[in-house]
Amino acid sequence: MTARSSIDPEQFLHEQLAQASPDLMRQMLTTFINALLSAQADTVCGAQYGARDEARTNRRNGYRHRDLDTRVGTVDVAIPKLREGSFFPDWLLQRRRRAEAALTTVVATCYLLGVSTRRMDKLVQTLGITGLSKSQVSVMAQDLDEHVKQFRSRRLTEGPYTFIAADALVLKVREGGRVVKVAALVATGVNAEGYREVLGLQVATGETGASWLAFFRDLVARGLDGVALVTSDAHAGLVEAIGATLPGAGWQRCRTHYAANLMATTPKSSWPWVKALLHSVYDQPDAGAVHAQFDRVLDTLADKLPAVAEHLDAGRGDILAFTTFPKEVWRQIWSNNPNERLNREIRRRTDVVGIFPNREAIIRLVGAVLAEQHDEWAEQRRYLGLEVLTRCRTALHTTTEADPTPISA
Repeated sequence: MTARSSIDPEQFLHEQLAQASPDLMRQMLTTFINALLSAQADTVCGAQYGARDEARTNRRNGYRHRDLDTRVGTVDVAIPKLREGSFFPDWLLQRRRRAEAALTTVVATCYLLGVSTRRMDKLVQTLGITGLSKSQVSVMAQDLDEHVKQFRSRRLTEGPYTFIAADALVLKVREGGRVVKVAALVATGVNAEGYREVLGLQVATGETGASWLAFFRDLVARGLDGVALVTSDAHAGLVEAIGATLPGAGWQRCRTHYAANLMATTPKSSWPWVKALLHSVYDQPDAGAVHAQFDRVLDTLADKLPAVAEHLDAGRGDILAFTTFPKEVWRQIWSNNPNERLNREIRRRTDVVGIFPNREAIIRLVGAVLAEQHDEWAEQRRYLGLEVLTRCRTALHTTTEADPTPISA
């Protein structure tokens, strides 16, 4: 195929519109692109194609064809070759890549939304594109890397972050020729303006004390401060990391996780009864009533289920840490349930992938999901009002002055 070196725009447009081809836009784009490349090559050669001119400095030597995937389909780009030197349209194409920026953004967004490679391939074929391989999808998705990197390393300047929540998700990745499980450590928080933020993401070999310690040290180094309470499950390494990096911060043991732990020591036949007793503690109108009801529950269980009563008594300080703060925020801080929607969204995207090829792919996808959620939270209404946040910090200072010992962690 020889590219047309010049066209009459009026005649060309009239011919194409008369044909009413369903591939009109693709054909027009192909013709215009190849005409522009031919004109640019003429400029490099110093003379028009096929013309004898003393000013000529180079000559054509055929074409090499490249497929360019665009929003209107795959375009056959005819790049003029020169007898001396090389000619490459950097303004149009990127070396070793065949997709325009807009299509790359679409594919990266589909990847972020959890669309599988197979479904993505069918999607682009409906656009007239010859298809996308898994490697092409991966290359396009790498455009997310810089955005995710900036998001994960940003300074945390919106503090104090009065309340934060920490959790870990287990994902599968290929390493060393086998499939292993890794932990994606995630923390969210409430900033000084009452809005929720995604504070950080790290992928660790396991949910260990060392990994949580490194995670929280990174948050502190990036500016995390003013933390009054951290809500999480009872992973020993996590609790120790909180105490080591956030002095003075309290720890709230997630009530949902604790209920599951308590049921493990409770006879199955007594589960409904014990659950009802535990829930009655959280249903009280104020802190004094919560502690009074907790004492009554202990007395009720002491004779019938002493092991359960002992387990409950041992966790008292951890599961009732929320009572230090006003009742208006209890529902937001006494469990990790507010983060469950975020976890479900991450799972919805990662389940499509199944097994990740490497840890970088996990950071790319999960980081992009978290960045997207972070932006959505910034546009929503405040998670906690400014007035109640002020009262929370006042309550914390009052408690600290009355008892200089930090809240049990």
